Amino acid sequence: MTLEDIKAAVDAGQTVHWANTGYVVHKDRLGQYLITYVPNGSCIGLTDRSGHRLNGKEAEFFIARSEDGAENPGSQSRPDGQEGGVASGGAGALPLGRQI
Repeated sequence: MTLEDIKAAVDAGQTVHWANTGYVVHKDRLGQYLITYVPNGSCIGLTDRSGHRLNGKEAEFFIARSEDGAENPGSQSRPDGQEGGVASGGAGALPLGRQI
């Protein structure tokens, strides 16, 4: 997903994940797009400080599937054909540093 696709999906109320379902992209009350690691609340900006480069690869972002997401929370679809879990290339999802 491109930066514009991610922002549009979040603004439309869709759940966007990065790398796996533990990371959720959201917009805070200040209008900043953030990636939050749900288990511990750590977060990082969706982009670098310039606001143009994603903090992650476009292929690692995906929208949660709503038709069976409630019944099977680990079965979200990804554009690369993989299901949720480990990101492409075997990179594991590690907690991000807490943003102050």
